Amino acid sequence: MSITVRMMMMPHAQDLALPPATEHAVGFDLVAAVPADASMVLMPGQRSAIPTGLAIALPPGTEAQIRPRSGLALRHGVTVLNAPGTFDASYRGEVQVILVNLGAEPFTVERGARIALLVFAPVSAVKCEWPVPSEEFWR
Repeated sequence: MSITVRMMMMPHAQDLALPPATEHAVGFDLVAAVPADASMVLMPGQRSAIPTGLAIALPPGTEAQIRPRSGLALRHGVTVLNAPGTFDASYRGEVQVILVNLGAEPFTVERGARIALLVFAPVSAVKCEWPVPSEEFWR
């Protein structure tokens, strides 16, 4: 199955490139769009929304998932707090990644650093019946 997703780099990230996915990759690396002269330091236990400079326009029936990078988790204890984070087709703002430092040392997020993965997936449309009488619910 192939999904076409429109992507745009925002003005504060024009010098950053979305790393290309390899032929068999399931997603893309997201990079930090923090200012070059103002790296962000996450102290142990601290969390923060990290800008990526990327905006996406998903087609209906599609979601984008923000997933942790295993290397950051293993080496530094840094992960995506609400993994997987989800964007649906109605969202058009900047993709941000909520990182948390679960490690013992401060972690510096520098401009252009790979901080998470962006994976796309189809989702089902759901039509809910509500309220349903209890005698019908359990059938």
